[in-house]
Amino acid sequence: MIYLDNAATSFPKPKQVIDAVAHYFNEIGGNPGRAAHAPAREAGRVIDRTRRSLANLLGNVEPSRILCTPSTTVALNLAFKGLLQAGDHVVTTSMEHNSVMRPLRGLQKLGISHSQIPCSPSGELDPSDIPPLIRPQTRLIALIHGSNVTGNLMPVSEVGKMAREHGILLLVDAAQAMGRIPIDPQESNIDLLAGPGHKGLLGPMGTGFLYVRPGLELEPLWEGGTGTYSESMEQPETWPERFESGTLNAPGLAGLAAGIAEVQKLGLEAIATHEQSLIESLAAGLSQLPGIILYGSPDKSSCTGTLSFNVQELDCSEVAHILDTAYAIAVRSGLHCAPAAHRTINTFPHGTVRASVGPYNTQEDIETLVHAVSEIIGFRSR
Repeated sequence: MIYLDNAATSFPKPKQVIDAVAHYFNEIGGNPGRAAHAPAREAGRVIDRTRRSLANLLGNVEPSRILCTPSTTVALNLAFKGLLQAGDHVVTTSMEHNSVMRPLRGLQKLGISHSQIPCSPSGELDPSDIPPLIRPQTRLIALIHGSNVTGNLMPVSEVGKMAREHGILLLVDAAQAMGRIPIDPQESNIDLLAGPGHKGLLGPMGTGFLYVRPGLELEPLWEGGTGTYSESMEQPETWPERFESGTLNAPGLAGLAAGIAEVQKLGLEAIATHEQSLIESLAAGLSQLPGIILYGSPDKSSCTGTLSFNVQELDCSEVAHILDTAYAIAVRSGLHCAPAAHRTINTFPHGTVRASVGPYNTQEDIETLVHAVSEIIGFRSR
């Protein structure tokens, strides 16, 4: 199997990640923060190490401002619903994932409005389109860092500077960027950043986080037992416990720490260079085939390792099915939980074929995919 669906989740997972999860189950087993015995204490140290690893990866931010969540989706919901109030206004883009679009649509019922910046047909954002949408009530700009459809990287630092000048908060959805490119929230004026553990960070599913800059307060999305201040029936005020009620996914977070260690060993710059090289090669190879439509920025050197394409007169789901069943190549077809993005690049409602590479993919994988698509085109043209 050639796995080219790393934008959905990374595969294969490093052996160290699998070993760390197994070690937790076999040797630790305790519930973090729920007792004074050795297994619980060691479980707490696992969570602390993972939190510090994430903080280090983000330019040594304050670890207590890293909130562990089950996913980027939950982290984004916590950011929106813990921050915004009736009357607030949000500016976002037409390239966002449903993890942004659906919460914003739901918040309209609470009197929280939003405006979409239309991106170009190639999915690119012009930051000069933002100021006309800013209102006195604008509290937040919500921006995807890297598109899960086209791989385009958004001008996050430029938008962050603009947001700071206007006194507006910036929330970044880094689902496709974490572990693939260096990110420094302080340098880029990012106030909140949501990310997954199971994609570019190579960790298990069921892990994610929200970074919240110091001085910015949120309301918790849920309340309950935290293992601290158990004498009180009020939710504690301390970070990060205030936002982590219930039992954390400690085995998953143990695996995430191992995944981060592998990312740091490989090097973020090296990962970015490798994945961009593969995508450039894929775009070049596919562009030589008849009937191929490529989407996203023409400059693949400024993208993550994701590329969307279609074969004229063939449904994207049919192409993906043939690649899977006849060639053992795993790609994803459809709308990728981002219908607004597909409307922007004019591929709605059918979608695209999406290939997304990871650090363990090779040039041979890319050549095999191009050859397979070439054969599919040849068979259909007979």
